[in-house]
Amino acid sequence: MLTTLAVKGYRSLRDLVVPLGPLTVVTGANGTGKSSLYRAFALLAAGASGRLIGSLARAGGLSSVLWAGPETVSGAMRRGEVEVQGTASRRAPVSLAMGFVGDDLGYLIDVGLPAPDVSTMFLRDPQVKREVVFAAPVLRPASTLVQRTARGVRVRQGRGWEDVGWRLAPHACLLDELADPVHFPEVASVRAQVLRWRFYDSFRVDAGAPARQPQVGTRTEVLSSDGADLASAVQTILESAWAEPFAEAVGGAFEGARVSVTESLGRFQLEMRQAGMLRALEASEWSDGTLRFVLLAAALLSPQPPGLLVLNEPESSLHPDALAQLARLIRQATGRTQVVVVTHSRVLVAALDGADVVAHELVKDLGETRIAGQGLIGGAAWDWGRR
Repeated sequence: MLTTLAVKGYRSLRDLVVPLGPLTVVTGANGTGKSSLYRAFALLAAGASGRLIGSLARAGGLSSVLWAGPETVSGAMRRGEVEVQGTASRRAPVSLAMGFVGDDLGYLIDVGLPAPDVSTMFLRDPQVKREVVFAAPVLRPASTLVQRTARGVRVRQGRGWEDVGWRLAPHACLLDELADPVHFPEVASVRAQVLRWRFYDSFRVDAGAPARQPQVGTRTEVLSSDGADLASAVQTILESAWAEPFAEAVGGAFEGARVSVTESLGRFQLEMRQAGMLRALEASEWSDGTLRFVLLAAALLSPQPPGLLVLNEPESSLHPDALAQLARLIRQATGRTQVVVVTHSRVLVAALDGADVVAHELVKDLGETRIAGQGLIGGAAWDWGRR
């Protein structure tokens, strides 16, 4: 289980450390940084599959996602005694840093821009400056297990260090390049953990959404992030021990409705039967809210649950009456996987409330995202180290 997520220099997340639990609920007003936190989580996952630099490029490049406020925010600025202002020149290098800590291992990545003297036309492309795999709970010199810098990669061997003998390309991530479980077991362990994360955000539910169309059927243990393989995922659930919870969730949300899958020439199609209807309704006829609920149910009842499941505004398009069923599904899922929910819905937050829930409300302070009530010093322990 992850215990901490840390982000520094990303959009409004100047320096945010977020404690996590089996079920973490993140709320806040519009513009407080909830979507930025979700995207930062997804960027961390992208690094394990070699997609981090491309993901940043599609977001407009590193300069478009960096913290835009002053390099440091003084107490006088917070108290309103002086205007918010920057420094004449930057003291620290351009940096976007992210990391997490689990039960056993932690990981940190620091991304910056190419040095001015580097011969390349890709001067706006971000480069990986530093990566560290360390023993939980906090990064320290003594807890560092694998370290990647501009000088190369070294791994701890007993009380000393061994240089692996080569430098990684500046656009390549340690987790993607050194995943050999024999020679680099710590790196391989972190990579395997990250690759099992799943993110569900803004499922397409329009008339042309892939989930509404017949798709080639194949056993699907985990719903894809875009939900295109929904029919296969539902049929996989219906042939598993999770068929009854799935039926109960759909029936509870839509007054006894039942979802099934039909097959024609190897293509699967979803349909729903409801009381009083003379025929089943195909997915192309479902309301947006109905399709979204079935997508969420398929994600949360996966026969092979991911290590971490992150939901961004799952309440979108759902009727308030369906939120109680969604909350019940999320509660069930936490028995098998760690869940993070980012939501605007007070109804959903109230339905998920409990002593075992880690709840965070995000607020803005001089443009900076902070956790309400956490204070400038508090929350989970974290050390960014140095380049």
